[in-house]
Amino acid sequence: MEPKYNDQGLVPAIAQDARTGEVLMMAWMDTEAWQKTLSTMEANFWSRERKKPWRKGETSGNTMRVTEVLLDCDADAVLLRVIAAGPACHTGERTCFFTRVASQAPPPSVGFLNTLDAVVRDRKANPKEGSYTSALFREGLEKISRKVGEESTETIVAALGQSNERVVSEAADLFYHTLVLLAARGLSLADVEAELERRHK
Repeated sequence: MEPKYNDQGLVPAIAQDARTGEVLMMAWMDTEAWQKTLSTMEANFWSRERKKPWRKGETSGNTMRVTEVLLDCDADAVLLRVIAAGPACHTGERTCFFTRVASQAPPPSVGFLNTLDAVVRDRKANPKEGSYTSALFREGLEKISRKVGEESTETIVAALGQSNERVVSEAADLFYHTLVLLAARGLSLADVEAELERRHK
């Protein structure tokens, strides 16, 4: 599927940290940048100022490895989930969005679970030798499902007769394997959060 380009043959592209969800930068893509990004899974853009294509990090070394490419509902904006090798901004800041205009207290966050969820999905998209997560994906959904069942049982056993430390340890195993199960089904932590928010309303 191709994005819908504007009259200049461009489409806005947002780069988001795949691990933390932080928005890193916004740039433009033409057809060539879109195709090159898909073929290399490296962030490529079009420079309106220089009138030429550019690969993120080609001079600075601050490349962006793409883990996921998404289009919005109208297909007129691109979202790249990336693993950044360095600061996204030419100023040296981690993100281009560092000028605060207004703010209020954010809602509670699940913190590291978002990071872990991104790592799990990255291991599915980019298997790594020696990675337990990658090994689980190779063994398939049936094996992953059994692991979730085992960890659930162990969490219950710990809750009914073991120390708090053991309960936390087993719950951590259960949370992790559940994230793997979600990723194996093409889902993510965000899908679960959305369902919980829907129920809360």
